[in-house]
Amino acid sequence: MIRKNAAAAALVAIAWLGASPVAAANKDMERLQMQVATLQSQLADIQRAAEDGRREVHRLTELLAEQNALLQKLGSDRRQQDEATTAGFKDLNDRVSELSEAIQGLKAAGMVAMPTAGPAAATTASTAGAGGSPATTSPGGTAAGGSSVTTPAQPASSPPPAPRELYSQAYADYARGNFDLAIQGFTEYIRNYPGTDFTDNAQYWIGECLYSKKMYAEGIEAWNVLFKDYPSSDKLPDARVKKGMALERLGRRSQALVEYRYVVDRFPNSQAARLARERLNP
Repeated sequence: MIRKNAAAAALVAIAWLGASPVAAANKDMERLQMQVATLQSQLADIQRAAEDGRREVHRLTELLAEQNALLQKLGSDRRQQDEATTAGFKDLNDRVSELSEAIQGLKAAGMVAMPTAGPAAATTASTAGAGGSPATTSPGGTAAGGSSVTTPAQPASSPPPAPRELYSQAYADYARGNFDLAIQGFTEYIRNYPGTDFTDNAQYWIGECLYSKKMYAEGIEAWNVLFKDYPSSDKLPDARVKKGMALERLGRRSQALVEYRYVVDRFPNSQAARLARERLNP
């Protein structure tokens, strides 16, 4: 009996000793599984945060691009307004100078007002004879007293519009998309006022009008005239970039790159240089 009890106790002890490592291993597995689950949860949170961050960066990038586009448009509009305002001031100064010259001329002439001849005066014959009676006109065109008939004056040609009005109207036509009228106005401005501060601008806008009409080769020729006739114009950087864009439209990419590099090298701090860099690295 004692032996049987001892054997049973030994079996229980062996079973308990065998179960202990298994239970310990199971607990370790459970802890590892919990740690893995925790890490997976943390990784998922990190991935979600990274995705949110990417979306936010994308949104901010788009917003920045929109703001840059708006600033560029505002800057272009401001430059155009400044050009129109400067043209107005220039024309006002020209008018003041003309009035000053006219006043000086009147002073030099003794302030004598010239009478305006009416329609009858143009056909009145010169007085003849000692009595001073009016001479009659003979069919041959001579007065009876021998004096010649006063012929009517030829009408003077109408003066060209004032510089400011002509330039402003041409630019207004360009802004409204009336490119043919704008080209006509700018061309007339250059013909009548070849030496003003805005003559080179008018030549530049002729090229812009032609470019807008998709007449790229003609636009290039207009800008080439600007380069030749106005080598110190402040519109050169913009004209060079637009010439490059026109060349690209004509499929002449290699020549366009030459224009872009010229602007970047010669006018590195200009707005045109920034655009040229973008065209060089699309």
